[in-house]
Amino acid sequence: MTKATTTADPRPYHHGDLHRAIVGAALEVLSESQSTEFSLRELARRAGVSHNAPYKHFADKRDLLAAVSAVGFELLARQMTDATIGQSSPRERLAAMARAYVRGGVNNPALYRLMFGGYLTGQDDGRPAIERTAAENMKALLVDAIRDGALGRVIPTAAANTREIDGAILIFWSQMHGLTLLLVDRLVGPSEKMDELSESVLQGMLNGLANSIPAIPAGVWVGPPPGEPNVPNLALRG
Repeated sequence: MTKATTTADPRPYHHGDLHRAIVGAALEVLSESQSTEFSLRELARRAGVSHNAPYKHFADKRDLLAAVSAVGFELLARQMTDATIGQSSPRERLAAMARAYVRGGVNNPALYRLMFGGYLTGQDDGRPAIERTAAENMKALLVDAIRDGALGRVIPTAAANTREIDGAILIFWSQMHGLTLLLVDRLVGPSEKMDELSESVLQGMLNGLANSIPAIPAGVWVGPPPGEPNVPNLALRG
């Protein structure tokens, strides 16, 4: 065990747990304050470590928030997965995931805006790789349901179907993302009706997609733009 202290409240910590402790503290502050206007020093105080300790794992605040956003995608993916338990059909699975998606954003707007807003977009329009990887894992849940027949027919896994699946993902994401922000900003409500609203919007969307799935134009990406050269775009992209 290596010990690091603060002058106010010295507590030991394991180096292996420090990364998780700092990210956990950031998630707590974000949930409590609904703001990203906090310092790494504040997080260190919460974690009970020296004010320099976070810099052992994070180069700067953006680096930390990228890790927080990645955990946000992991949590949302877990909520979406849990929501599908007991759902027998692909369409029911997709509907359950849609409700969980909206609920997750409404319950923690600041985390949702961090995940899907422009704060982490770099000068090259890229997003942090750790975040894109987590977003890709979440996206895979939606893709699986769509390929399995959530839109009324099975769509085989093949390169020729990528643009069609991306088109379905784009419509799904646009509808659910829009509804989430409308609820968060209280332009639609009440929030207690979010499950019913999600269901209503989703069923109308699925009925339309069952008739026609528009393929996205060639060369169009869905989600954050690719980052560095040779790094695949791992956000909502087929």
